[in-house]
Amino acid sequence: MSVGALGIVFGDIGTSPLYAFRETFDHNDIGVDRANVLGVCSLALWSLLLIVTVKYVLVVLRADNRGEGGIMAMTTLVLGSSTTRGRRGRILLLLGLFGMALLYGDGAITPAISVLSATEGLKVVAPSLSDWVVPIAVGILIALFAVQRRGTQSVGRLFGPVMLVWFGTLALLGLSQILANPGVLEAANPAFALDYLASNGAKGLLSMGSIFLVVTGGEALYADLGHIGRRPIQFAWLLAALPALVLNYFGQGALLLDDPSAISSPFFLMGPDWARWPLVALATFATVIASQALITGVFSLTVQAMQLDYLPRLTVRHTSAQHAGQVYLPLANLVLMVACIGLVISFGSSSSLAAAYGLAVTSTMFVTTILLYFLARAAWGWSVMKALALCIPIGLIELAFLTANLFKVPDGGGF
Repeated sequence: MSVGALGIVFGDIGTSPLYAFRETFDHNDIGVDRANVLGVCSLALWSLLLIVTVKYVLVVLRADNRGEGGIMAMTTLVLGSSTTRGRRGRILLLLGLFGMALLYGDGAITPAISVLSATEGLKVVAPSLSDWVVPIAVGILIALFAVQRRGTQSVGRLFGPVMLVWFGTLALLGLSQILANPGVLEAANPAFALDYLASNGAKGLLSMGSIFLVVTGGEALYADLGHIGRRPIQFAWLLAALPALVLNYFGQGALLLDDPSAISSPFFLMGPDWARWPLVALATFATVIASQALITGVFSLTVQAMQLDYLPRLTVRHTSAQHAGQVYLPLANLVLMVACIGLVISFGSSSSLAAAYGLAVTSTMFVTTILLYFLARAAWGWSVMKALALCIPIGLIELAFLTANLFKVPDGGGF
């Protein structure tokens, strides 16, 4: 089940190394110098630890509603308490529905940006094929949505081993660069993150909208709870996904310390020349799989919304005799496919999509943190101080990410 979780749940966050660092420096005009590289590595590390590991993996995954997860499950649990009824309950319900709408946007953007970021690797290894990037991405998306009818279990059995190879590759690429330049390990000190924000001022704040890309996919962990289960998700994250991601981000930092010009495509340039084509092929497989986390999450959320009468009835096909949460919705699948293809054709590049992507995810995560406070107080019996001790630090970090992303509304975030 943990290997299946790698294929179903962690594809999204697992492919962020393809574009997160490039977007942070290139899109925000941040100089690729030692202080900035260490600062970005430090921000990436502590974002993964605080937002994904502490908030989602250790705390939020406990908030299951009869085995189901996602923002609607949390909203239902919060509203089930006598302390969150009346006007407060209505406000929290609207927040939950708003977060659900944002997650639908995320579900449309994730496959588009993931597949585009991989096919753009063709520009690195074969510039003459640049005009084929968008058509190839569209073809891959059609194939991805066509396979959904086979069900989560079959998809996980197919995708899990590929993602195991992917995370192993991330770790090896990163480790090879870290061994060549171990000075990058200094970035584990959070002081470098604070220095980065202080020294870059407004640019540093705006760049957080791109740095946030390292944790996109965190919300999918919770949305896919009903498909996989809490323990397999926790094991897969702590033993495979988190170590591989940290090693890869630090490896990219080590490469940039040696060669600042590598910022044009730091992920693909980490490997030796002979490995470029295999990396593009593996990245393409991984990004196809990355889209799976949000697709299955959207299926789960749609079923929950129908059960609560927030959406009209749609055809639901149960794809597993063992797991009631494993479902396939033909109409939702079709609508998502059309939206993804439309985004790929209209935006044309992963850089253009990054703004819309970050805004959708930061907003959803911030709404989840607000709901988490009320859930901890009402359902788990936490004291005010205990709930605030968890939610305020994480909420402030997410609010900073959200603020940075709001400036991207004119650049695509409005979607």
